[in-house]
Amino acid sequence: MQKPCIATPFSSYQETVPSLLQAVGAPGLLSRQSCILIKPNLVNASPPPVTLPVAACEALVAACRRWSKARIVIAEGSGDRDLSTGEIFQRLGYERLARRYDVDLVDLNNAELVELQNPLCEVFPTFMMPRMVMDSFVISAAVLKAHSLAEVTLSMKNMIGVAPPAYYQQGGHWKKSAFHAQMHRSIFELNRYRKPDLAFIDASVGLAEYHLGGPTCEPPVDKLLAGFDPVAVDAAGSELLGIPWQQVEHIRLADGLLGRAGK
Repeated sequence: MQKPCIATPFSSYQETVPSLLQAVGAPGLLSRQSCILIKPNLVNASPPPVTLPVAACEALVAACRRWSKARIVIAEGSGDRDLSTGEIFQRLGYERLARRYDVDLVDLNNAELVELQNPLCEVFPTFMMPRMVMDSFVISAAVLKAHSLAEVTLSMKNMIGVAPPAYYQQGGHWKKSAFHAQMHRSIFELNRYRKPDLAFIDASVGLAEYHLGGPTCEPPVDKLLAGFDPVAVDAAGSELLGIPWQQVEHIRLADGLLGRAGK
């Protein structure tokens, strides 16, 4: 049975990731996929916990390979001003991971696109989405972090990486700057077009105040979270940061429409 959200104590990625995915009921669903896209949070080239540790992604790849014959893709579209996604893959060890497991690395900033439309969306009534994101089983692999504009950056916020800069770099140096003016509604609307099929949050450490650095959570949160309801997973993650999910507008907007945040 597929579970909306489970949080489990962290021991190691090698041990905890597969046991967590088993607990949420992932193996059977993964076995039926033809392409699995793992979308790590690689916002820039900073080391963890700003970015997803390559060891966490490796554990996800190994679990997918164990349970599925699907093509496995690690895909990201970094927002960094100076570095390409490919350079960030290289600096953070993702190229070595891809070679070891014979998986593909994809820069979503330059991927083939498809135009989507939703008249219920106010900020993005149309959205240019990488076709691969629509055609794959998407695992959003986030890191537990507070965020200066979005309160938290978790599995739904992590999906901003799919937005192509050719359309969503609108002023400023950040490659996804079109999301800034109405950050919460933009996150919500993006996830109306494409929410993760499986949400994963590395909460082994956590960033307590700011998504690009600053103090880590003390003591470390020491958990991993996963589930098939990204709203429930993000609500649980927000609570681990000491932020009631009801205070996070994009989670509140998504509650009841894209999933259930819970009590």
